[in-house]
Amino acid sequence: MKVPQALIDSLQNVKGFDEEAFEKVHQSGKQNTSIRLNTAKISESQLSALIDTGLQKVVLTQVPWSASGYYLSARPSFTGDPLFHGGAYYVQEASSMFLEEVIRQSTELSQPLKVLDLCAAPGGKSTLIQSLISDKSLLVSNEVIKTRVTILAENITKWGAVNVIVTNNDPKDFQRLPKYFDLVVVDAPCSGSGLFRKDPKAIEEWSEQNVELCSQRQQRILADILPSLKDGGILIYSTCSYSTKEDEAICDWLVKDQQLSTIQYQLKVEWNIVETNSPESNAFGHRFYPDQLRGEGFFIAGFRKPASEDTTAYESKSKGKSERLSPKEIEVVKPWLKNGVDFFFIKQQEEVIAMPIHLERYLADIQWALYIKKAGVKLGTIIRNELIPDHELAISSIIQTNIPAIEVDKETALNYLRRNEIKLETEIKGWALITYELLPLGWVKVLPNRVNNYYPKEWRILNK
Repeated sequence: MKVPQALIDSLQNVKGFDEEAFEKVHQSGKQNTSIRLNTAKISESQLSALIDTGLQKVVLTQVPWSASGYYLSARPSFTGDPLFHGGAYYVQEASSMFLEEVIRQSTELSQPLKVLDLCAAPGGKSTLIQSLISDKSLLVSNEVIKTRVTILAENITKWGAVNVIVTNNDPKDFQRLPKYFDLVVVDAPCSGSGLFRKDPKAIEEWSEQNVELCSQRQQRILADILPSLKDGGILIYSTCSYSTKEDEAICDWLVKDQQLSTIQYQLKVEWNIVETNSPESNAFGHRFYPDQLRGEGFFIAGFRKPASEDTTAYESKSKGKSERLSPKEIEVVKPWLKNGVDFFFIKQQEEVIAMPIHLERYLADIQWALYIKKAGVKLGTIIRNELIPDHELAISSIIQTNIPAIEVDKETALNYLRRNEIKLETEIKGWALITYELLPLGWVKVLPNRVNNYYPKEWRILNK
C-alpha cells in the first residue's frame, strides 16, 4: 500500500508524525478488529459465552480508553454469530471509541441531557453515546443521506434503546431548534486518509483538492449546526483524516470565527495519543497514529460554546399532537413491558410506539422541526384487542422478562436468522421469543402444526 506522497509531504511538520513508521505500518497489511459490548444486553460475566459460542474462541484485550471496548485477536465471522444480530455488541474501530473518554471528561452524564449525533450512520458513535447517557436523556441520531439512514435505524433498533430518535435531515434544518442541545457530536465527512489501512480504495479517491473541499464542507456543516447548541454547551468534532486543513485548521476556525473555547482532556501516557495545538488559537486536538497505538487514523477535539446572560429557554412551537392510544389499548400493551407506567404511547399508521414519558415534550419538538425515521420502540399493531408484536419490541431493553421464550442452539438460531423454516420442541403456544444464550433474537408464532418465523425479511442472513 503506497500512501500518497502529497499527504506525506503535508504531514512533515505535524506533531507526532514519524514518516518511516507511518509508511511501514501502512505497508504491513495488519488489521485491527475491535468490538464494544452492549452492557444493557450482555454483562462482563457473559463474556466467556460470547467468546466460546459467538467469536470462535478469539482472545479479547481491553481497549484502554473504553470501558466496554475490546480488541479481537482475529476477525471472526460476525455474520455467523447470532449474538451480533441480537445487538450484544457493535463492531467499532478502536480509535473512534475515544469519544467515550471525551464525553466523560466534558459532560455531566448523570444529568438529563439532549444530545445530537449529527453525522451518525452507520451508528457506532450513536450506540456508544446511548450507552453513556442516563435514562432521562434523549439522543437524536441524524443522518443526512437517505440511503444511509436505514442502516442507522437498524443498528439503533438492534441496540435496543428506547430514548433515541433517528432523523434524516440536513444540518441547517436543526436551526429550527435554537439553543436546544446540551451536546452536539459532529463526526464530519472527510477525505478519509485515516482509513487507508481498512479501505485501500480510499487512497485512489484521496487528493489535495478533495481535502480542500472537505474542509469547506466541514465549516459549512459546523456553521449550520452551532445555532442549535445551547450557550455553554459542548461541541465534539472528529474526522478520520490526518490533514491539518480538516483538523487543526477547523479548530482554529471554531475558536476564532465562532468564538468557541477549546477543551483540554486528560490523557494517559501509555495510550500514545498525540495532543496537538492548532497554530493560530492554540486549540487542543488529539491525533491517533496507527504506528503508535492499536487503532486507525483519527482526530478529535472538544469545545465549549460561550455562556450567555440570556437564560431564555427554548419555547416549543409544536401545536399538533400524535394520535394516542385509548385506555383500553394501553391495557393491551402494558403487560408486554417491564414498566408500562413509565411510557407514553402513540400510533403511527396503526403501529404503536412507546417512548419514556419524560421525553414526551422533546418528541413533540423534534416532530415539529425535523423528519423522523424512527422514534422510541415500535411495539406492534393492535388487532381485536390483541397486540401483534413487532421485531423492535423483541430486541428492545423494555420488553417484559416473563414473555414466553424458546432457547435454541446456534444452528437453529442461524436458520431462524436466515428466515428459514425451523422446528422446535416446545409446549409453548402462540407468540414466543427465540433466544440464543438467553439473548432475544426475534419472534416466532407456534401453531399446532408449524412454527411461523417472523424475523424481518430485510434483515435476514443471505449467505449459507
